[in-house]
This record gives sequence, C-alpha cells and structure tokens, in this order.
Amino acid sequence: MENSKFKQILFWVLSCTWGIIMSLIGGIAALALIAAGYKPKRFHCLIYFEVGTDWGGVNLGCFFIVSKNSSLHTKQHEAGHGLQNAMLGVFMPFVICIPSLVRYWYRKYLIKSDKKLYSELPAYDSIWFEGWATSLGEKHFYE
Repeated sequence: MENSKFKQILFWVLSCTWGIIMSLIGGIAALALIAAGYKPKRFHCLIYFEVGTDWGGVNLGCFFIVSKNSSLHTKQHEAGHGLQNAMLGVFMPFVICIPSLVRYWYRKYLIKSDKKLYSELPAYDSIWFEGWATSLGEKHFYE
C-alpha cells in the first residue's frame, strides 16, 4: 500500500475512533451544511465547507469550515487542528478546542470594545496550540 494512502486511512481511523468527539460534531455540522445547500470539498484527506466571508475557520475533527476564498494558510491551519484531533483524541476539546475558542472570542472582544488594536495583539500563532496547528498543517498539507 502506498505510504500516503496508509496515512490517510490512519488519519480517518484515528479521527473516527480516538478523535470521535470532534469528528462526530463535525459530521453533524457537515450534514446540516449539506442540508442547507453547501457543497463539501476536499483538502487532502479532510472534508471542508466554505461559509460566509472574512472570519477565518473552525476545525471539527476530520471536517473544517472556512470563510469563502480562504487562503491556503487558513486551510493548512485548520487541517493541522485535524491532525491534533487524531493525536489527542478525546482530550482535544479540553486541551485545544475550548482554549482556542475562548482565546479567539477574547481577542475579538478586545478589538470590538476598542481596548486593543489588532496590531497590539500577540501573533495568532504565538500560543502553543495555534502555532502547533499551523506547523502541522504546513508540514503535511501543501498544494
């Protein structure tokens, strides 16, 4: 069996067993998006959807959602979170997802409330779990 096919199969096996919590949430979101008329797309071994504009993305296990016309960097980053899910499994929501969600909305709050300018915030990847996702995505998912 070809090495990349083996890695893809391993990714899906881990995502649907060890990483089932986030992948199940992603599967439900995917079904809802398909029902709403959105078309699924593939980014390497992950399935993703483009929804809305100018907001970034969110990973849900082996699925992710990004804004329309998102950059390769954003897709790589979200795919990197998919690899984190395969590695961290049932711990992913608590170690990565919830802290990432809180951090994202806190940064948004600081900007919207005029407490900080975007340029005054630390780089998005400056916290370990975001930098790790970007690093994984750039290493394993390129076009």
